Amino acid sequence: QVQLMESGGGLVQAGASLRLACVASDGTLGNYFMGWFRQAPGQNREFVAGITWGSRTKSYADSVKGRYTISRDNAANTVYLEMKNLKAEDTAVYYCAAGTRISEREREYLYWGQGTQVTVSS
Repeated sequence: QVQLMESGGGLVQAGASLRLACVASDGTLGNYFMGWFRQAPGQNREFVAGITWGSRTKSYADSVKGRYTISRDNAANTVYLEMKNLKAEDTAVYYCAAGTRISEREREYLYWGQGTQVTVSS
């Protein structure tokens, strides 16, 4: 079973930037379509961004388009989420997930990380 570990979360002010990273424990990240999701307090987990194996296709939630960038380095076994111009409404626990097909649906993902907290103060 693949274990994913996120890092890079923290407390920042509105307008700041953060870069999240997600590493797969067994070096197989390159075998999967990767996604980032987030869950704000009292809300359902929602899709944020996804990227295909070779980075050819990327998808984003409307709420983050133009501010977030997903990328991956398969050699480094890592997927990234660059977040710019952060807003208070971006506050959430961010999760990375690995799946076998491009999708915005949680059920399409096989493996999940434990999450990293991002808090944006206004």
